[in-house]
Amino acid sequence: MKQTNKESGLVKFLRFGIYLTAFMPLVIWKDFISPFHFGKVLVFRSLVEILAVAYIILILKNRSYLPRRDKIFWAFFLFVAAFSLTTLTSVLQYPSFWGGLERMGGLWTFAHYFLFFIILTAVFNKKEYWLKLFNLSVFVGVLSAFYGFGQKTNIEFFVGSGGRERIFGTIGNPALFAGYELLIVFLSLMMYLSVQKYKKYYLAAFAITSIAVLMTAVRGSLLGYAVGLTVFAFLWMKYKKSGIGKIAFKTLISSALIFIAFALLFGNTSFVKKSGYLSRVTSLSLTSPTVQTRFWAWQAGLKGWRENPKTIFLGWGPENFNIPFSTNFNPKFFVGSGSETLFDRAHNMFVEILVTMGIIGFFAYINIFFSIFRSLRKLLRNNDFSIYGIALIPATIAYIIHNSFIFDTSANFIVFFTIMGFTSYLNLNPEKEEARAANPIMASKSLVNTVGIILAILMSVLIYKTNILPAKANYATTRAIVRTWAGDFDGALLKYKESLSYDVPGKYEYRHRLAQYLVGGGGPSLKEEKVRRAFEFTLVEVEKNIKENPIDYLPYLYASRLNILLGKDNPGSFYNDKALSYSLKALELSPTFIRTYYEIAQAYINKKDYKKAIEYFQKAVDLNPETVLSYWYLGAAKFESGDASGLRDMEKALSSGYSPNEQEYLRLVNVYLINKDFSKIAGIYEKIIVINPNNAQYFASLATAYANIGRIDDAVAMARRAVQVDPSFEADARAFVRSLGREL
Repeated sequence: MKQTNKESGLVKFLRFGIYLTAFMPLVIWKDFISPFHFGKVLVFRSLVEILAVAYIILILKNRSYLPRRDKIFWAFFLFVAAFSLTTLTSVLQYPSFWGGLERMGGLWTFAHYFLFFIILTAVFNKKEYWLKLFNLSVFVGVLSAFYGFGQKTNIEFFVGSGGRERIFGTIGNPALFAGYELLIVFLSLMMYLSVQKYKKYYLAAFAITSIAVLMTAVRGSLLGYAVGLTVFAFLWMKYKKSGIGKIAFKTLISSALIFIAFALLFGNTSFVKKSGYLSRVTSLSLTSPTVQTRFWAWQAGLKGWRENPKTIFLGWGPENFNIPFSTNFNPKFFVGSGSETLFDRAHNMFVEILVTMGIIGFFAYINIFFSIFRSLRKLLRNNDFSIYGIALIPATIAYIIHNSFIFDTSANFIVFFTIMGFTSYLNLNPEKEEARAANPIMASKSLVNTVGIILAILMSVLIYKTNILPAKANYATTRAIVRTWAGDFDGALLKYKESLSYDVPGKYEYRHRLAQYLVGGGGPSLKEEKVRRAFEFTLVEVEKNIKENPIDYLPYLYASRLNILLGKDNPGSFYNDKALSYSLKALELSPTFIRTYYEIAQAYINKKDYKKAIEYFQKAVDLNPETVLSYWYLGAAKFESGDASGLRDMEKALSSGYSPNEQEYLRLVNVYLINKDFSKIAGIYEKIIVINPNNAQYFASLATAYANIGRIDDAVAMARRAVQVDPSFEADARAFVRSLGREL
């Protein structure tokens, strides 16, 4: 009897832990890098690791709780096996196993989802447990939706608030949030139709989460929502012989046709274009920028997938989509500073799996959905369970459509794998379940206790090493970033060094964060010895990224830029040669990445080899003639070499929409001064003053330019403005104005 009670206590503990997982979507660590994903994954992993110890002890005492093995279990298992195999054969095993910092993917985290599924299906052996879990999931989904609504306000409590046009709830991205809420939408419908109590609550939850999905304005998710609801109404009409279902089905079909007609007829009207929301959701063009970048990313990935037999069958390795993407980079991605040029995910789970896990992983992934549909289809003709098939089939269809335009993260995975577990439960064979032996695997109580103690110790060490230390490293990095905002160079460097000292997953990103700070020009001058030492330290760290990721072009570019800055004032510096070696290697890895050509050209400019610099800037222009920044750099290099034709390239950049910064404008002034083109000089200073209205010298220079083109009144006005900004200019300004025959 005592043993039974202890087992019952373990089971209750495990169920309680599973209930806690329903709250993971609400976890936000706002003071961390990737605040909407990092904390969720670390808390989830820690919780599952604790539950794993309790579960192992449970099955040692009672083998009836061994994993329930049905077709859904085996489909999940086969995908995990494919995930593991492709991690072993990955071109970069470290990210495949640990994942990246932003979304915390990789085999290690995914194995926790599988363990979660095993424990879930083992201890949730009654319908009431599942309904309670779904109640919690719907409740959390509603809370996340309200959090998203709060982002439309200016209330600081809501991370991301400030009148946001597209909400992202507690998930951190509109598309990811839409995918999570999509699943909650159909769970709410399922509960409304299957549970007798609280129907108004479930109906309200359906309405609230539907509004949340609509407010994301994510077209792929809206398509999934519309198709899912239409399939739901059709199944409800067909298998429940429901008149309401028939009306809903016809209404949804009609609404879809009306929406398509509205988008085609009024999509280009001023009424639609004035609304950011309407202009987005009615855009059905396959040539829109967002759609185009998706296609380019998929094309790059698929081209990489076809590279050789190994990549066809096993892919490049999980979390390594960026490698074939970079190798086959489409230059059209880069149109200037701020362009999105690095896709670490395919934004299509099916393309993602095919490229990173090959045919083996792709078919294993497809098999998961096949097993779900096959299991749910059986329920449709079962009067007791048909409503679950009616609700969960369209939920899965909506999920598939959504995943055709984005990828999964922890919140989506937890809810989806919960639905998978419930589907498995609904297809239980009672006779087989009753035949499961309740005998212990390990009869000795003392031995079980010893195993339990050892596992608890190992679990504590594991949590500390893989969850707590990464959290400390992440937090140290954000403290470094905060110190950079305050101009505390020494304090920031100290915190960056602390984060790197932990040597945990995420170090790739932390090293690059430090490099970004130094190359961004936010710190003290390189003339200071401590700054040069910081550069040397950072170079050593970035070179570690190169060593660990030899086929990734990005760390080579960081190393190149650091060396370029170190060698900028000395044409004969060995730093310039090192910069060239790094950037040329980056070019070898990603031959069409335009920014690499800029780095190579800059290294040649440092060496005063303008001929080679112009050559590489010209290649950048040829790769994508629509990138106006390339014309600016090309023209500046030509002019610096003494080639006056560079002015035409710079003016082409300006006429095509390029907006130089303050220093670039001043460079252009020097160009026009050679030709004494004061009209152009005046126009440039007018723009510089808009950028920096607190520099009196700019007003004085504009006054001089106006005087040279005969705009005397304007020249006097600008001289007076110079004095207003800086009274020390009064004497010079007075003399200048008198030379024009006026008085200040």
